[in-house]
Amino acid sequence: MQTVTEVLTAATDSVTLINEVNAGTWNVGSMTQEEINDMVQRNVDHLELILAYTEPDIVGDSSDKSSYTDAIATGNTYITNNS
Repeated sequence: MQTVTEVLTAATDSVTLINEVNAGTWNVGSMTQEEINDMVQRNVDHLELILAYTEPDIVGDSSDKSSYTDAIATGNTYITNNS
C-alpha cells in the first residue's frame, strides 16, 4: 500500500498539468479545446478523488494540500473560461 506522501507526490503530476495548461505552457499539440477541457477535467477529478482517500488517510493527514486544492480551482476556472 502506498503512503500518504507517495500518493500526494503522484498527484503532483495532475497539479503540474492543470497549472501548465492554464498558463499556456503545456504542449497540447493538435488537441481541440474540447479535448483539452476533457483532459483538465480528468485531472481535476483525479485530484478530488485523491483528496477524499481514507486509505491511506489523505483526508486526515495534516500536510499542506493547498497546491492540490488550488489546482482544482484553477482547472475548474479554466474549463469555465474555455467552454
